[in-house]
Amino acid sequence: MSEGSSPTITSTTPVYSAEELTAGGNLAQIRLSEAVYILRITRQGKLILTK
Repeated sequence: MSEGSSPTITSTTPVYSAEELTAGGNLAQIRLSEAVYILRITRQGKLILTK
């Protein structure tokens, strides 16, 4: 995927609001198996996902 392009979204792809995931804040923890990731909303309104 090139920068600035969006992935193809279908009607069966779940959509989640970043604001809901962070409960109105700017951080959320996302667990995948045993790993925990941090989802951060920046002041510029961008998303960063780190392990």
